[in-house]
Amino acid sequence: MSHENTLSALRPSGPGLALAYILLAALPLALALSQRVAPAAMWEYAAAAMGMIALLGMAVQFVTSGRFEGVSGKLGIDKIMGFHKLAASWLALAVVLHPLAYIWPTWAQDPELGLLRLQFYLTDPAYLTGVLALGALVVLIASSILRDRLPWPYEAWRGVHVVLGLVAVFGGLHHAVTVGRFSAQGPVALLWWGVGAAVLAVMAILYGWRWARLHRHPWRLASVTKRADRMWELDIQPVGNTPALPYHAGQFVWMTERTRRFPLFDHPFSIADSPARPGLSLLIKESGDFTNQIGTLPEGARIGIDGPYGEFSLHAHDPKAVLLIGGGVGIAPVLGILRDMVARGDTRPVRLAYAVGSHANFACLEEIRAATRSLDLRLWLTCEDGASAPDIQAGRLTQDRLRDMLDGLDPAQTKALICGPGPMVVAVSDTLLDLGLPMDNVIYERFDYAAGARSRQDRARTRNILAIGGGVGALVAGFSALAGVV
Repeated sequence: MSHENTLSALRPSGPGLALAYILLAALPLALALSQRVAPAAMWEYAAAAMGMIALLGMAVQFVTSGRFEGVSGKLGIDKIMGFHKLAASWLALAVVLHPLAYIWPTWAQDPELGLLRLQFYLTDPAYLTGVLALGALVVLIASSILRDRLPWPYEAWRGVHVVLGLVAVFGGLHHAVTVGRFSAQGPVALLWWGVGAAVLAVMAILYGWRWARLHRHPWRLASVTKRADRMWELDIQPVGNTPALPYHAGQFVWMTERTRRFPLFDHPFSIADSPARPGLSLLIKESGDFTNQIGTLPEGARIGIDGPYGEFSLHAHDPKAVLLIGGGVGIAPVLGILRDMVARGDTRPVRLAYAVGSHANFACLEEIRAATRSLDLRLWLTCEDGASAPDIQAGRLTQDRLRDMLDGLDPAQTKALICGPGPMVVAVSDTLLDLGLPMDNVIYERFDYAAGARSRQDRARTRNILAIGGGVGALVAGFSALAGVV
């Protein structure tokens, strides 16, 4: 087994990461049970447990943001971001319930006295950092939900997101070690010091070491070529001693440019290239903020590349037959995979569907057509504006067209890789499940993670993630029952 395959085998699976998350959440509770504290009501033990789990969970959020390949590499960016969002929701719930559970026994006996106790927790200077942590987390989640409606550039939103996350974590840590029933001293206090050091290390890696690497190993923009309406292909080449990027076709990188080569200013783009070619190519569409200026970048400009990331590749899934489906600029990773298959002389059956809104949105169409001469490749080209060539069909990727793509292929041995706008991804992935593809054989990436239509695969993932939240809730119940006995 090669070194690369060994690393892939050691990379944890989804169930493995779920179990690791629950065990990590249990760690402060187990340490807390090992020390003696003043007796309290069961609700107060539950409040302490929720606070400890939420604090550790907020720290874990820094490594479930899709920026660490060791965590997200085997799951894919869609799965890891889905977990990141849902975990934030139950962490916020735990943080809000944390003070409320403390005052519940008092409120149940005397509501007026309970409200006075809550007011004391929210206004007493001793609890100030805890209140700041609570406020920062609530604002962070609200700004994430409303991100598309806020008049902020993407980079500004990211900066605020990071700052609020740090305030929430370090405010919570200070609150825990100064007023926490279990956390003020002993092994739990030592754990929180370790968590603080780990968060600082993560920040140093993300915004220190990676910043230095972007400048130590620069890339150069060799050319900018218009490929479709408001769509540009960037040919990016390493400079000097910058090593080649060891990526697999279909993965993505985070890109920065010129004086903005700092991780806070980077943007994710799929690689539309084959590792067989020196350098790499990015296919980028103007869609706001940074990308609106992409066509004006000057040749020779210094480029920062961080990656590769993602599981959207044949290497990660190794199917016997392949469906490649791209919508709009979602053709970028699909084109990269196709180019790599041509470069390697791949003999597997491959069916490619490319859907756009208007003919002007087709990119690299002649190159895609030419690939049929060297691969076992069939094409389905669709355009909502109507047919503009004999091989282009009017409309969308309907169930009948997807059924035609599967003709002659064994669904159990065929894997579909889909990339495009969220609604298209949802419709196509669900239709492929209806046509007999197993859920594990449908792999997709999309360009936004905002609320909206969700595929059956999304709903299945949500149930699995909520099961993790249920496991965390069971830890709270178990701790509150045991703490009064131990």
